[in-house]
Amino acid sequence: MGRNVKRTWRILRDAVVGLSMLFLGLLIAAKLENGNRQVVAGHFTVVDGDTLMQAGARFRLEGIDAPEIDQSCREDGAPTACGETAKLRLADWAAHGDFSCSGGERDRYGRLLVRCRAGKADVNAGLVREGLAVSYGDYVREEAAARLDGLGLWAGEFERPADWRRSHQAGAELEEGEHSPGFLAFIGRWLGVN
Repeated sequence: MGRNVKRTWRILRDAVVGLSMLFLGLLIAAKLENGNRQVVAGHFTVVDGDTLMQAGARFRLEGIDAPEIDQSCREDGAPTACGETAKLRLADWAAHGDFSCSGGERDRYGRLLVRCRAGKADVNAGLVREGLAVSYGDYVREEAAARLDGLGLWAGEFERPADWRRSHQAGAELEEGEHSPGFLAFIGRWLGVN
């Protein structure tokens, strides 16, 4: 009986130590990834509702997907230029005096995936909360609130941007992975590091 208790405690101890080491390794990896983050500030050109450009470099807002420039939606049965509306709102944010973005990962097209701030406001979250973009892995609560309040896209009918790209643009299926965060980014967000 005593031998079984000792063996059980050893197995339990080894499991706790192993899980602790795994957790520590993931935390270190997330911190290292966070340490590679670049901060970009200054004047940006707004390409569309989730893409910025500065000095020839392109930046993609991480965790969101905004309607494409040519995409239209419907509100009260009438078409609305929801892609253009999202672009104009991002331009409003970008014109803010202390607008900046930071990111550490790049998408398959080489664009830096960024989270932007205008003062203390989280721009990515703001676009989703105002119903001008949908959540793409992040900002699920903001999307739910916009949907509940019937804001922006949720005020009428629309096709999710990824679905719209698939049906309206040649080669759009290649763009599907452009927003996908890496595993370390997912772990970092889960741990609250990003």
